[in-house]
Amino acid sequence: MPDFAKLDALVIGAGPGGLTGALYLARFRRRVLVIDDGRSRALRIPRTHNMPGYPDGVIGAELMASIRRQAERFGVRFAGGRVESLDREADGFRARWPGGKVRAPLVLLATGTSDVEPSIPYLAEAVRRGTVRYCPVCDGFEVIGRKVGVIADGPAGVREALYLRHFTRRLHVFLVEGERCLDEADRRKLNEARIRLVEEPIASIRLSGGAIVIRHGTAETRCDSVYSALGMRIHTELACGADRDEEGYLVTDPHRQTSVEGLYAAGDVLQGLNQITVAMGDGAIAASAMHLALRRRKGEV
Repeated sequence: MPDFAKLDALVIGAGPGGLTGALYLARFRRRVLVIDDGRSRALRIPRTHNMPGYPDGVIGAELMASIRRQAERFGVRFAGGRVESLDREADGFRARWPGGKVRAPLVLLATGTSDVEPSIPYLAEAVRRGTVRYCPVCDGFEVIGRKVGVIADGPAGVREALYLRHFTRRLHVFLVEGERCLDEADRRKLNEARIRLVEEPIASIRLSGGAIVIRHGTAETRCDSVYSALGMRIHTELACGADRDEEGYLVTDPHRQTSVEGLYAAGDVLQGLNQITVAMGDGAIAASAMHLALRRRKGEV
């Protein structure tokens, strides 16, 4: 196994936040290791048009590969694997993953989130085509005037449908469990916005040509795209007991340090916009603070 001794910082996760943090730390002349399991949510983005500097958009996997090459050029080291435990020690933290372990005085946690996915055959292909979407902030522009569905299991789906009303009037809300998962106030909001609420629970979802078909009861509705509003899993399992908010996101100070001293966080694991640029900003802020913390620890001038 490679020798990862005498690290200044450990980064867990190689999404936009983790890679940016690692790049900054390396350019601060810090010895950095990134451990990554290859499951960054950004890798699934078929093409984002929100990333500044890419007027024709950029594929998520290509953007991540480019940032990784840049980080490697400045000396960031990488190890593949899923970190199974992160423990506090007197002088920092100890991380373990299958086939490896390492100690570091500071850690940047960039473990992100994952989507609760709808049950649909060939889901990856549907996401690639843009018939299944997860983020109206990212790509609401791409569905302007289109016929769009929202797959919901509660009030969060209503909020997403109301948000999408800015982009299209041709909206339908489909309920996983039928009408009983919404109260009268939510139903009234949809009615006032002239958003169709499909009362019957979803029976099946399938691709059909360039569209997506939702079967409900004995009827079917064909949409150009559907947004899944079924929620997210927030990956804070390695946070060493750091404080979380009521939704489960990590809470940090303005420098992105959690309530656990020496443990910083960046990206979707924090409350806020699930955006590449936001995660990058988090990574830059956290890395800058970590550099100063290392200066204090080492007594550097």
